[in-house]
Amino acid sequence: MSQPSDRHFDVIVVGGGAIGLSTGYHLGKGKAKTLVLEQFTFKNQLGSSAGVSRQYRIPYPEEYMVQMALDAQPYWDELQSLTPKTLLDKVGTLWFGDPAVHSTEGNIAEAEQALKALNVPYTSLTAREIEAQYHFRDLPDTYTGLFQADGASIDFRATIETLYEACERDPYTTLQDESPVTRIEQDGSLFQVTTPKGVFTSEKLVLVPGPYVDNAINLLGFTIEATYWNMSSCYFKKTDPTIQYPTWFVFQNAIGSNGNQFYGFPGVAWDHPEYIRVAPDFVIDPLASPEQRTLVPNPQELAYTSEWVRRHMTGLDPTPHFTSTCLIALSKIANKELLIDFAPPYVPNHQNIVVYATGWAAKFTPFLGKILTEMAIDGHSTFDISPFKLGYNYFKAL
Repeated sequence: MSQPSDRHFDVIVVGGGAIGLSTGYHLGKGKAKTLVLEQFTFKNQLGSSAGVSRQYRIPYPEEYMVQMALDAQPYWDELQSLTPKTLLDKVGTLWFGDPAVHSTEGNIAEAEQALKALNVPYTSLTAREIEAQYHFRDLPDTYTGLFQADGASIDFRATIETLYEACERDPYTTLQDESPVTRIEQDGSLFQVTTPKGVFTSEKLVLVPGPYVDNAINLLGFTIEATYWNMSSCYFKKTDPTIQYPTWFVFQNAIGSNGNQFYGFPGVAWDHPEYIRVAPDFVIDPLASPEQRTLVPNPQELAYTSEWVRRHMTGLDPTPHFTSTCLIALSKIANKELLIDFAPPYVPNHQNIVVYATGWAAKFTPFLGKILTEMAIDGHSTFDISPFKLGYNYFKAL
């Protein structure tokens, strides 16, 4: 196969969201000639990159996740050096609620054990201390909590813009939008990737199309076991302009269709600064595919969230003034893990196809780009990704 030099690359990255741009950035730093393909326009609001804030946190119930959060910090520092905008607004992480609850985020006591094991400082709290220090009210006496001071609200729009601009500046990286991949063929050791804008070849593939991962990996003959959430989010106006919250998550048992777990953000300068964003961490009606997503939140999820705000938060009007949605793919693993792996062995040249899929990964954005770059270029990562190499169980042949 012979291709013009402007159509042949060392690596093609399929997916131009936050993780794809981060991978393009790190590949460019390593002087790998890279093409990043985005099916929509860059910086769109149609995938898991939607919205303008995310939580950065260190508490996890598993030590390997705490370690991953710690390992991510230098890469956030590096990304911060590329922009005058503050990417991480350090307000701390508050986890609280029923200590017996095990949610998709984990369990408070297990998180405390993991933090202790890795010598991460935190403060344990009673229900009354949470109310006195963080503006919540009418919490059950049995509730407990922890506060970890390094948590932050991520300016995710600025994060994506910083990565996009870094890729644009890099002479080794080419960005191409409105380029959905419609075919992937192999000729010897080369991949031939077809889009409406042309056919491109490369020696390596990195597949990071977020919730649209099946659209890419189906072209290689496999699929992933996943569920899709169209996650709701609401903004509540401050009635007390001075009130401020950390990033937080409340652990509670579900009540009927009410998943009853919520999380929230502080007021931030880049996202409706006079409002506090609160969101349910559950969906009432999961989607069968990304094509079913809507930009309109589920009204019942909004109603449950508004009621929780009315009962347990102070200084806010419990009417949701603004809303948004975010589409995410989650693995069917119990704790909704990230999957970071090579394509399964029955796919030709599988060792040259890196896949990141599913899970809550925004907080690892700059670090995941580094990991995926190492896997593509070196065939392995210098970081321990063994907990996430789960393709053997969740990738299925078509």
